[in-house]
Amino acid sequence: MSPVSRGRKRKNKGKGTRPAVLWSGEPEPCDCPACTTLELDGPVLDSLIAGGADLFDAEDPIDAELFGAGMTAVGGADPVAFGEALVEGLIPDIEARSGAGAVALLAALGSVSDEPVTRAAWLAADRLIESGSPKPGWVDDLRAPVTATECWVFEPGEGDTVLAALFRRAGRSHGVVIAVDEFDCGEASEIFLVDGEGIPRMLAMIESEHSREPLDSAEFRWRVEAALDARAVHDEEDAAAGKEPVEINEDGPPYAVLAAIVRARMKALPAPDKPKPPHSEADPGPVMPRPKPPKLLKKRTKAAGPAPVYQLKVGLRGAKPPIWRRLEVPADIPLPRLHQVIQIAFDWDDSHLHVFETPFGDFGNADPEVGHQSSRSVTLEQVAPGAGSKLGYLYDFGDAWDHEIVVEKVLEPGKAGTLPRCTGGRRAAPPEDCGGMWGYADLLEILADPTHADHADRIDWLGLDEAADFDAAAFSASEVNEGLSGLR
Repeated sequence: MSPVSRGRKRKNKGKGTRPAVLWSGEPEPCDCPACTTLELDGPVLDSLIAGGADLFDAEDPIDAELFGAGMTAVGGADPVAFGEALVEGLIPDIEARSGAGAVALLAALGSVSDEPVTRAAWLAADRLIESGSPKPGWVDDLRAPVTATECWVFEPGEGDTVLAALFRRAGRSHGVVIAVDEFDCGEASEIFLVDGEGIPRMLAMIESEHSREPLDSAEFRWRVEAALDARAVHDEEDAAAGKEPVEINEDGPPYAVLAAIVRARMKALPAPDKPKPPHSEADPGPVMPRPKPPKLLKKRTKAAGPAPVYQLKVGLRGAKPPIWRRLEVPADIPLPRLHQVIQIAFDWDDSHLHVFETPFGDFGNADPEVGHQSSRSVTLEQVAPGAGSKLGYLYDFGDAWDHEIVVEKVLEPGKAGTLPRCTGGRRAAPPEDCGGMWGYADLLEILADPTHADHADRIDWLGLDEAADFDAAAFSASEVNEGLSGLR
């Protein structure tokens, strides 16, 4: 069981839980005035200028790019018309205000925009600086050339392909990581922007489940742009169908913001010498239908006799050292009951959403917007028909505790009242709400360092008296079985 009490304190730990990941996220709707109209009145423009003033003292130029990308992402539905509105309206209005906030805002806008917006924004910023407006300390770094030092592709045994690259600018390093859903037209499903210190750890976690191969920078650009273009087509389809964008990760800005920065990075790479694939934003061609999962297997009938027992190994993906449980359950256990078994086995609090990801579809709380079907009447053997079958169990869409479930063996039917049970495992599960695998790794480092500024705060958050009370290596099958006894 987890070495941490279920009654531990919950508090906002801020960005300290994932310092390696600068930002990651999925689309989120915004109804602020700046996002619903191009006609910015005085108060809205004042708010933007104030945001620029806050940005003036930023230490990392990426902060400016994130700000600028947030502005350009507003015009995703009609980028040409939006660009004209910026050049003819917003940029002159910002320049007319002058001052530190205006310079920062214009530089941020120019850093990630396409022509003619980037030229107009930079020219306006330069005019203000020449006329005496203060220049942010990060402007020169922002204008420095960006170079890609390494590019890779991570091919999975199953699941998403991952593209990653390390960039360098003005003495600073950062990385971009793009998950590519090969089963959904190769679209970019998620983007991470990672600082230089965090990229080795993140790549090591990815490599634990993928094989890494170096990529030529032009080929890398081709693959990334194809993935971004495929996602753009799907987002346009969803918008036309009246579907709201779905936010998977609440810790960062929308996907569109990160995509704008990634597209800007691609401009620093050599242009590929082969055409884009048919499914692209520039030349969509016939849109590939999204593959449908196979039909769900039929349920076991009474005539088929009692269900056998499945020996399962459930492991947390990305955990080093491995964290896993070996469980025995009836093959016909309903997925909602299997959800309870896993919650107890890993000492989760069942306070977040979950979904089973199977070859026959995704099952959890029914949500047509994200393609999740109800798991209420689905059994395990309907989605895992025998030994060697695999499925995923994702718990907490923010922290993303991603479990792999493998049917190791099919055993004879068990005696009534003995299942489910745990027969083995390794290490305690991470504390709930600690920020995912990266946050957990940071938590362990902080607890091991009494001099760390957050050491006492983390001990308090865990509800412990001292760091030694937290035993990450602890595991007891008998304690898990005690918890499972209520399900028998």
